[in-house]
Amino acid sequence: MGVSTSKIRNVALIAHSGSGKTTLAENLLHKGGAISKPGTVDAGTTVCDYSDDEKQRKNSINLSVAFYEKNGFKVNLLDTPGYLDYIGEVVAGVNAADAAVLLVDSVSGIQVGTVKFWKIAQERSIPAIIVVGKMDKDNADFDKVMANLQEKFGKRCVALYYPNGQSSSFSGVANLLTKDGMDALDAQNKEKAEKMSADMTEGVAESDDVLLEKYLEQGELSSDDLKAAFRKGVVSGKIIPVIPAAVEKGIGIEEIMSAIESYFPSPDEMPGVRIESGGEEGDDIQTVEPAQDAPFSAQVFKTVSDPYAGQISIFRVRSGAVSQNQTVRNTSRDNAEKFGQLFFLRGKEQLSAENVSCGDICAVAKLKDTHTNDTLSDDKKPVKFRDINFPEPAVSFSVKPKSRSDEDKISGVLTKLSEEDPVFKWELDTQTHEMIVSGMGDLHLKTMITRMKDRYGVEVEIGTPKIAYKETITANGDAQYRHKKQSGGAGQFAEVWLRVEPLSRGEGFQFVDEVVGGAIPRQFIGSCEKGILNAMKDGIVASCPVIDVKVTVYDGKTHPVDSKDIAFQIAAAHGFREACTKAKPVVLEPVMNVELTIPEENMGDVTGSLSSRRGRVQGMDSESGMQTVRAQIPLEEMYKYVNELKSLTAGRATYTMSFSHYEALPSNLAQKVIAENKKEHHGEG
Repeated sequence: MGVSTSKIRNVALIAHSGSGKTTLAENLLHKGGAISKPGTVDAGTTVCDYSDDEKQRKNSINLSVAFYEKNGFKVNLLDTPGYLDYIGEVVAGVNAADAAVLLVDSVSGIQVGTVKFWKIAQERSIPAIIVVGKMDKDNADFDKVMANLQEKFGKRCVALYYPNGQSSSFSGVANLLTKDGMDALDAQNKEKAEKMSADMTEGVAESDDVLLEKYLEQGELSSDDLKAAFRKGVVSGKIIPVIPAAVEKGIGIEEIMSAIESYFPSPDEMPGVRIESGGEEGDDIQTVEPAQDAPFSAQVFKTVSDPYAGQISIFRVRSGAVSQNQTVRNTSRDNAEKFGQLFFLRGKEQLSAENVSCGDICAVAKLKDTHTNDTLSDDKKPVKFRDINFPEPAVSFSVKPKSRSDEDKISGVLTKLSEEDPVFKWELDTQTHEMIVSGMGDLHLKTMITRMKDRYGVEVEIGTPKIAYKETITANGDAQYRHKKQSGGAGQFAEVWLRVEPLSRGEGFQFVDEVVGGAIPRQFIGSCEKGILNAMKDGIVASCPVIDVKVTVYDGKTHPVDSKDIAFQIAAAHGFREACTKAKPVVLEPVMNVELTIPEENMGDVTGSLSSRRGRVQGMDSESGMQTVRAQIPLEEMYKYVNELKSLTAGRATYTMSFSHYEALPSNLAQKVIAENKKEHHGEG
């Protein structure tokens, strides 16, 4: 069998870009005996940043998995990117983990990414350790960072170790729980460390009622009592240990490894995972418990397209165990999958795995039809996990293939890229006939476009997507239209009387037949509806699709010979356009719900610029020195706003965007859209 579940630790490494996550992973792997010497990001020799684009950019773009085995423990590291544009990878990594190590730069302190990624870990309620890195750099200040952490993330943040020296004199750490190494500190630092140690003992005692009573009676606690309570506090999230380190020099690495083994939970100590379907009948809240002897279940949290191995599915075993050549059920797609060789990943290295225990993370290549978020389970006991909640893309580009050969390959390539990254999406806009790619930001999309060229040889030109405007009416209108055509052979005749009325936004299209006495024969009522639907696609004033309108056909005339399907389609279409022209037509634009996270000091500039972009602020929240502003803003303004927002906040703002509703475009802007669309559709002007 694989490693026992109780000896597995699944740890996500999270931090703002440039804090040193990948370097930390490298040093943990080295100290854990997995690699002979640590690689460096600059030289492009790290285990976790192995793709060409990561080596080129010298930063993580993808979530990568690696592991080391030491003291009987197997530690799976999930190294996540630090740029907010790649936040989907962080979400995937945190969902597969049971705990997180948050790295904070001792010089830069808490940054935008620190707050955002911390929030993702906290939403999952997983325990965490904070590592204050780069303690050997000039201006490193542990006490200041410690005070900031307590201010932002609460008093739960307690120093587990205290630094011996700072900047160039940083030489090691003293354990505040066991008091090991305290004697090496100078007088001033020893006094600070003693105070922090006393605060921590008190904090640990307060996290457990029985222990608190003992502490109040005796005034102190034994080392064993403290360690047991400390672990309990970390696992429950009541305590967040903080460790100072200089990762590149290897100082603090042993302490981080020891904390991961001693204080982080094993998979079987974690609560069961909620499921959407399956499980035992009659369970109120159905969950899958992390037990080795239960039926197999797993969730795919990452897909990689490997040029040699094809598609690799990386999954976390949630219950039971799995072996090579086993047949399982993909319950998300209701198909059977036969596992070939299973393997553990160490960056791009694949190490064969005969059996995989509950709680472990492994990979398999070339499954028939399995994708990120899919549940794999025992055929006799199928379950389906809830999907990982990936963020919605916020920025879109239109893409146009540069050549005919690019055109032939593009949709296949875009599909492969969106398989690897669920936040990257693409679609063919049926209204504007453009191919649209969407992602978390400019950097995210440009990375994908570079990947298309470098990996698959497909080149595209990028542009701002056209806005999918719509049209509707704001009043009632009526028309009677006669279509008559006499030419040589058979003639065409149809007369349709109809009225149009506006509907509320989002109500779509309603067709009402009020014809009495057979004025329009039954078989031609459907022809009228078909003609109206065709006319709705072509628009009234701006050649944009018409929405939210009710059409009532109430009378008409027919001819015994010349009335036919096409005649009623034409008459109804013309009648519809005529009635709508009288019904005060307007052009509608898409309005988006936008949530902006911005530093407090930029608040005034951002709200001012939102107003100038026709944005309306709906509400605000303040959290950890950042403001979250909820606003509604037209999509067209949002496309222009992205770069402005970057410059206003020195690139520190982030936002998410989702469609809200359509609303009338101001008439001066509508005239512009009408003129441009006329030119495009009819070559006028």
